[in-house]
Amino acid sequence: MNKVRLGIIGLGNMGTGHYNNIANGLCPEIEVTAIADINPDRIKWAQENLPETVSKFTTAEEMLDSGLIDAALVSVPHYDHPKYAMECFKRHLHVMVEKPAGVYTKQVREMNEAAREAGVIFGMMFNQRTDHVYRKMKELVAGGKYGQIRRTNWIITNWYRPQAYYDSGAWRATWAGEGGGVLLNQCPHQLDLWQWICGMPVEVSAKLSYGQWHDIEVEDDVTAYVKYANGATGVFITSTGDACGTNRFEIQMDKAKLIAENGKLTVFELEMSEPEFTRTNKVPFGCPKSEQIEVETDGKSPQHVEVLNRFAAAILRGEALIAGGEEGINGLTLSNAMHLSDWLGHPVTLPLDEDLFYTELMKRVKTSRHKENVEAVVADTSKTYNT
Repeated sequence: MNKVRLGIIGLGNMGTGHYNNIANGLCPEIEVTAIADINPDRIKWAQENLPETVSKFTTAEEMLDSGLIDAALVSVPHYDHPKYAMECFKRHLHVMVEKPAGVYTKQVREMNEAAREAGVIFGMMFNQRTDHVYRKMKELVAGGKYGQIRRTNWIITNWYRPQAYYDSGAWRATWAGEGGGVLLNQCPHQLDLWQWICGMPVEVSAKLSYGQWHDIEVEDDVTAYVKYANGATGVFITSTGDACGTNRFEIQMDKAKLIAENGKLTVFELEMSEPEFTRTNKVPFGCPKSEQIEVETDGKSPQHVEVLNRFAAAILRGEALIAGGEEGINGLTLSNAMHLSDWLGHPVTLPLDEDLFYTELMKRVKTSRHKENVEAVVADTSKTYNT
């Protein structure tokens, strides 16, 4: 095999974007040989716009049984990510899953077990891990030069969404269709990066507002507080209601503060670590001296294309993925814990009580309202979207 024959399950915004990247030659070791979508309008679009060499199927199962693909990219509504991944594993097909890995960790844990049994390549579309700022941030945190993490803060509110966005799909912003709001739709990348760089906390406390800024039933405003095993704390704030939003990620360490904002990484490096300074300093209002440094990075952020290219390299030559599929459970654990903390009205400890979360989620699914007057739209996939 010198090329991976890829089938795309779901030809919505992201599925179409991935197809375009591959068709435009950005993933030279991948060719799309088939697509599947249950939406007749998307099949009609595919028949009119995609070449005859790309077979079109109205169900994923037909495509998976066709013998035309070696791997599948799952790009469908959230609840069905594990379902279709496991259908692929049954057929020993390699799988790339769009974010999030699923809606609840119990479901994703079953998917991970199926992947291990199948012995195939399984990747997550965590394209933000390719961003030069976050890669460098992880390198500095893991390097040990700056000591331990003391505090983390991420304000990520720069993905404003108008009501029209939520009215563009029947599944959007419903418990039954999406399983959550900003935490499940916009934030999986940031939740993944947060734990990838800083590690997982041991306790989560959160306050969520449901339909605070939009006519929706799920959360569109979140403030979460976490505790880490070493005593450090963290805050995560997100919303789709801020028309002039912010994306600022800070990590306070023993000997430095790291700030990621506006595509740059700035470090305030202390002359002496804070633990050493506070132990030896005799001046009541003393403070360790610091130097502000704009950190040099390689400037590269290849995003989705790099994730797919590394996926192909893993299949063809056994090279490393950007993110293995089993890693998808970590960020989802944070999301589930935030929901559960708010629903119960108190902090929750990790590991998460997965059965309790599922029970509480299903209570909300049962009363989820049916959306009407939906105006479906597929976005301009030449642009980058957080779906």
